[in-house]
Amino acid sequence: MVRVHLAGMRLTPDSPDSSAPVVVPHLVLDVHEDGTLAATLNHHPVAAPEDVGAWRRAMFAQIIDHVTHDRAIPVRVTVHEVDGSTFTDILPAAERPAPKPEPQPEPVRKPGRRRRGADPIRVDGGEGFISGEDVAVAVIVAHTDAAPDGRARALLDPEVVAAAKAGEVVLVGRVSGTIAVRGLS
Repeated sequence: MVRVHLAGMRLTPDSPDSSAPVVVPHLVLDVHEDGTLAATLNHHPVAAPEDVGAWRRAMFAQIIDHVTHDRAIPVRVTVHEVDGSTFTDILPAAERPAPKPEPQPEPVRKPGRRRRGADPIRVDGGEGFISGEDVAVAVIVAHTDAAPDGRARALLDPEVVAAAKAGEVVLVGRVSGTIAVRGLS
């Protein structure tokens, strides 16, 4: 059993006051020229799922979820880029509550303002985005933020969609690299 003494406090792994592990796991991601990643956790290789083949940059969130058991534990992440640069961060453990339906705000009507002809078009970009990341909506008519559960949604003005004669929308996660293409029909 490991014992830690801090200013007269005695903490052990079983102690209710001990909420963090003694050692934070270290995930290292080495980016290759072709966009694939080599992942190691505490110097042990982390294999990609069989149906994936190889880890890719866009799978950053899935790799983190995989090694932290869906963010149940914190992890130190070091990314070695192809250009030689290195990025290091500590990602804390996070509770992931079940997604709640988003409340639909009532439109605010101001006197004297022209009313739109139709309601906004809602686009669900799916999962794989990093919480709070900037998600581009192309034809880029707007930006939105990913929700805490990694889902991205956008509300599009039907007049803009009609003017662009758009049949599809593309959501691009600027941090995760996640790309979601959705039809507007």
